[in-house]
Amino acid sequence: MEAEPAEAEARAAWQRGDHDRATQLALTRYGAEILAFLSARLRNHGDADDVFGSFAEKLWHGMPGFRWRSSLRSWCYLIARNAANDYVTAAHRRRERNLTLDKHAALSQLVERLRTETAAYRRTEVKDRMQELRESLPPDDQMILILRIDRELSWRELAVALADGEAPTEDAEISREAAKLRKRFERIKGKLRELAEQDGLL
Repeated sequence: MEAEPAEAEARAAWQRGDHDRATQLALTRYGAEILAFLSARLRNHGDADDVFGSFAEKLWHGMPGFRWRSSLRSWCYLIARNAANDYVTAAHRRRERNLTLDKHAALSQLVERLRTETAAYRRTEVKDRMQELRESLPPDDQMILILRIDRELSWRELAVALADGEAPTEDAEISREAAKLRKRFERIKGKLRELAEQDGLL
């Protein structure tokens, strides 16, 4: 859906006095990008979800008084930015969401669907980026992660699989190598966590 047709359709609904429909169209067209904007602004997906609910409610309440002196999109960003600022400065950051929208099932369901779809996108985006970070590690570290996490090898199986030359056969030797690999694995995870934090994923 292009921006101009979306704005025109929302304005037509508004002119008919169908403010619920105008709000629904605004959320459908701009909701995902507003939620992404809030995530970037607040740097916390949980907070962004809270503020998105507040934004949707403010949008719905404000729609009858909107006079189209700006684009609907820019007005949505204004509401979202103000909602985020209010949230940051509020004494009590956690509060009930969509209290009024709960009375309007279609709008409430749309808000929840946008949250869910965006959360799924975030999970995919984060998963893809974490894979890229894993691939930036040395090949031996990548191999340990693959065999331990993806292939679910036990530590003893890992000790055998990664042995230099002949596979160890003595129980004590396998146990020693398994212990070394466990410590190395923790160091690798620490490095990966550090890279993820630097990348803003955690």
